Amino acid sequence: MAADVLHVEFRVPYTVSTLVFAIGLVVVFSTWYRSEGTLSIHSINTPRREAFYWAAVLAMFAMGTAAGDLAAYTARLGFLSAGAFFAIVFAVPGIAYRFFNLNAIVAFWFAYVMTRPLGASFADWMGKSRTAGGLGWGDGAVTLVLAVLIFVLVGYVTVTAGDRQGAESREWRGLAEPLGEDAAS
Repeated sequence: MAADVLHVEFRVPYTVSTLVFAIGLVVVFSTWYRSEGTLSIHSINTPRREAFYWAAVLAMFAMGTAAGDLAAYTARLGFLSAGAFFAIVFAVPGIAYRFFNLNAIVAFWFAYVMTRPLGASFADWMGKSRTAGGLGWGDGAVTLVLAVLIFVLVGYVTVTAGDRQGAESREWRGLAEPLGEDAAS
């Protein structure tokens, strides 16, 4: 909403708000890295690192919303074309990681940042009226369906422990071998 309020209430152009929020995100990442020595999502295990994470999320959501609107409105791509553009940009770090040895942490954050304008563009395409270039399903209906979908997917990952790695995942699902004399034989 920060990007929308800046644009609607204060008439700040999307180019300016996108740039301001991008600079804010760079400041958060720089401060986080200087302070903690890593930006790995796997190292978010202290209140301070979690605070950095949430600051990054807030900055990237604002920047992503502004960037999505910048592409759809200012660049006149429309919601669907903006979504397709961000889908291609979203794929770049995965390809660069797989084929060109892009650092895993850089690849993760690049892709994670792109999820916001990608999601916002497609949500706007589904929810906005036909006269605005959308499908006209309504913002409320799209929000409700996406909220239910997120709830179901988070529940699934929680139950299956699909987000855990190695022994922690096997232990969570009850698949770890018991430690003791019987396990050694």
